Amino acid sequence: MFLENLKREQKRKGWIEVICGSMFSGKTEELIRRLKRAKYAKQKVEIFKPSVDVRYDEESVVSHDANAILSTPVNSAQSILLLTGEVDVVGIDEAQFFDNGIVEVCNALANRGVRVIVAGLDMDFLGNPFGPMPGLICSAEYVTKVHAVCVCCGNLANFSHRKTADKSLVVLGETESYEPLCRDCFVEANNN
Repeated sequence: MFLENLKREQKRKGWIEVICGSMFSGKTEELIRRLKRAKYAKQKVEIFKPSVDVRYDEESVVSHDANAILSTPVNSAQSILLLTGEVDVVGIDEAQFFDNGIVEVCNALANRGVRVIVAGLDMDFLGNPFGPMPGLICSAEYVTKVHAVCVCCGNLANFSHRKTADKSLVVLGETESYEPLCRDCFVEANNN
């Protein structure tokens, strides 16, 4: 009985953490902070991002403040499972760009005892839930919603307003294409 209890105590327990919010809210900055702390604690960390996201760098996850951490770009969520062996922590940036399989992948990793930290936009430019993010949020043990500051009124912003006329769901861009807005300013901007 003692050995069974000892084995149970030694078994690593995994979980999922989701960091979500609008553009310019600090999601990637928070992801990088948590991953660097895990590395400092001598944990084995693997970091992934969708290969479509090449805004700042083809390989690194980079925040708007130019804070960076080396990552592996992948074309599909399933690739993450193939590239994670004996790891303690997996970080995933821009999760909204993955297919819904990312939810299954994150759960499989957590079930293996891995701490999974995922960052992504919770809403698209129209204010609708973005891709697999609702499924990730529902599966997560911990959810952190971060906010930007509305560029129009200074209130907390949780919407990513697209300033261009392009209606495609995915348009990579920065301040030239998007701005963070609060609910009132977002509704007003979309009614004009």
